Amino acid sequence: MHEATRRDAFLFWLKLGFISFGGPAGQIAIMHREVVERRHWFDDQQFMRALNFCMLLPGPEALQLAIYLGWRLHGVAGGVIAGLCFIVPAALLLLGLSFAYAIYGGVPAIAALLFGLKATVVALVLHAWIRIARRALSTREHWLIAVAAFVLLAWKLAPFPLVLLAAALTGALIRRDTATATVGAAIDFPWRRLIVGISLWAVPAATLLAMTGSGSIYSQVYGFFTTAALVTFGGAYAVLAYVSQQAVEAYGWLTQAETVAGLALAETTPGPLIIVLQFVGFMAGWNAPGAGGQAMTAATTALLASWATFLPSFVFILVGAPYVERLTALPRLGAALAGITAAVVGVIASLAVVFAGAVIFPAGIEAPHWPALAIAIAALVVLERTRIDALWVIVGGALAGLAAGFA
Repeated sequence: MHEATRRDAFLFWLKLGFISFGGPAGQIAIMHREVVERRHWFDDQQFMRALNFCMLLPGPEALQLAIYLGWRLHGVAGGVIAGLCFIVPAALLLLGLSFAYAIYGGVPAIAALLFGLKATVVALVLHAWIRIARRALSTREHWLIAVAAFVLLAWKLAPFPLVLLAAALTGALIRRDTATATVGAAIDFPWRRLIVGISLWAVPAATLLAMTGSGSIYSQVYGFFTTAALVTFGGAYAVLAYVSQQAVEAYGWLTQAETVAGLALAETTPGPLIIVLQFVGFMAGWNAPGAGGQAMTAATTALLASWATFLPSFVFILVGAPYVERLTALPRLGAALAGITAAVVGVIASLAVVFAGAVIFPAGIEAPHWPALAIAIAALVVLERTRIDALWVIVGGALAGLAAGFA
């Protein structure tokens, strides 16, 4: 393996922040090609152990993998730099797109482009559902977990965190073998990193409570996205099912159509797809502005949402990194993760139903919006039958929406 200088590592992480399109699978593939095959900073075994560890955690696994690899190269500073380079370009770009959507979303040409994007997003969610189902539903028990998760969430019979917890417990209990992992040498727990991480969350929380009160839009956004960050198993599509349900129905921060638009915009940016939560936070502030006005409130709530969403990933990795080999060897933990992944299939199915209702069947299933249905079907066929990058499918869907809007 080759040694990476700090300068080379920084330039690579910065480059990754601007080219990491394609969702977690594409981002992980880029990292593997660059740091294992081309630069030889890691071998395959190290890379896969790190990836398996990140998949055990809530949060975006590609971001967490970048943080871990940065930590392995240059310690805590290396991990922080790698993570920031991965998310900051996407956060800034989406913030600009959020303002453009809020200000110009009603312009006919922009509305037509967004219409095409929304229809394409329905296809992307369905494509993700098919892909994850093929991988996750290998046993009858996992099929039952997926169906139960769909029913519980679609009919609002149980909250999202409880569904994930039940799936994890079920997955661990149905594991058939009883092999146990070997316990390695004791490791000093990194208490200082944990305290710093908690402080970085607690200081903004205390400041918001002192300056604006617990009922302000700022405190509500910060508290809600903190909770969401701790249950973000299964990727952006899974957590968005929970976030959209709460943000739309419980808090009334935005409409379901605006949620779909936010996901469409997030799909066009590099970085982790879960950056869509920043858009939800933005719209919460835009639609319920404080004394500073719409722009200031929206920008503040957007940044609070991103801070609450991504800070836990840094803490999880920088605190848990010394335990990678021990945790990835625990068979029951892997079985619990398999149960969660099976539940995610049902969670994404419920999200697909909600999004399809908002975009394709706004007037009911008996009266579909035919152009939206056509764009969604065409996009799904292309995604399933070809190897065209999803970004080009999104561009094609936007152009199809523009053509349909002016037909």
